[in-house]
Amino acid sequence: MATEEVDPRFADLDGWSLSSAMDAMWEGQLAAVAAIGHALPSITAATEAAQSALGDHGRIVYVGAGTSGRVAVQDGAELMPTFAWPSERVHFIVAGGDSAFVTSIEGAEDDIDDAVRQVNAARLTPNDVVIAVAASGTTPFTVAALQQAGSCGAVTIGVANNSGTALLESARFPILVETGPELIAGSTRMKAGTAQKIVLNLISSGIMLRFGRVYRGLMVNMQPTNAKLKRRAEVMVAQIARCDPALAARSLGQAEGDIKTAVLLALGLDRVDAETILRNCDGNLRHVFAELTKDRDRHPKGTPARMQGGAVES
Repeated sequence: MATEEVDPRFADLDGWSLSSAMDAMWEGQLAAVAAIGHALPSITAATEAAQSALGDHGRIVYVGAGTSGRVAVQDGAELMPTFAWPSERVHFIVAGGDSAFVTSIEGAEDDIDDAVRQVNAARLTPNDVVIAVAASGTTPFTVAALQQAGSCGAVTIGVANNSGTALLESARFPILVETGPELIAGSTRMKAGTAQKIVLNLISSGIMLRFGRVYRGLMVNMQPTNAKLKRRAEVMVAQIARCDPALAARSLGQAEGDIKTAVLLALGLDRVDAETILRNCDGNLRHVFAELTKDRDRHPKGTPARMQGGAVES
C-alpha cells in the first residue's frame, strides 16, 4: 500500500536541517490538498445522496479506527456548535469505543465482532448516512462496520487513500484520495489525515448548505451560547436584515437567540408569522426570502416598511 511505503526521496529526512525538513513536510501537506481535486465528483455525488437520505430524522454516522477515527470524530463534533445540527443526529462508531478518542487501543482496529456489535446497537435505517474512513482502506473494524451498515440499508460512504481496497469496494459511494507515500512511512496522521479531514469537511459542510443552515456565507443556525457568539449573531442579523445594531440585538433577544427568526423580526414580521414561514420553508432563509419577495410583489401595500425598502434579498 502506498501509504505504508518508504519514499526514497525522504529516506534521510531525519538527517536534514530542520528548515529543510519543515519545507518538505509542508510541501507534503500541499500535495495532500491537491490530491482531493480528482475526487471532487465522487465527493459531490456522496454529499447529494447523503442530503437526500437524511431528511428530517436521519443521522450522520462516522466510522473509523485510530487516526482516521479521531479525524472523523473531530468533524462530527463540530456539526453541533457550527450548524446546530442536533446531537442525536450524529453518531460515532469507533474501534475501541470512546476511550480511543484520546488513546491508542491495541488490537481494536482488528475487532470485527465489535464493529458488527456497534453497528447493530446503532439500529441503522435507510435514512442514516454512514461515513467510514481508513487511510489503508483495509482496516478490518472499519470495513466490517461499513459492510454491516450497508446490509441495514444505510447510505454508505467510504473514504480511503489506497485504490482497489475493501473499504472502497464495500461502499455505495467510494471516495479515493491517493496521497501516496508519507514522508514518515505509515504516519497517516500527516498527508492522509489532512486529506481525510478536508474530505469530511466538504461532505458535512455540503450537507449543511443543502439543508439551508448557511445563508450568504453565514452560519445562520449557530446558537449564540456565549458573549462572543452573541456578538457574532447580532452582526449576522444586522447584515442580513440591513438594520442598525440596536435593532439586531433587540430582535435577537425577542427571538430567544434564533438568528433566522431575529432577521425576520428585524424586517418587520411578527414572531408568529416569522416562525410560520420558516417552518413552511424548512428553515431555509433563502427560500423564505423568495416567498417574501413574491408576497411583496403581489401585495406591496401590505408589506412591512423595511421589506418595501428592498431589505429582502433572495
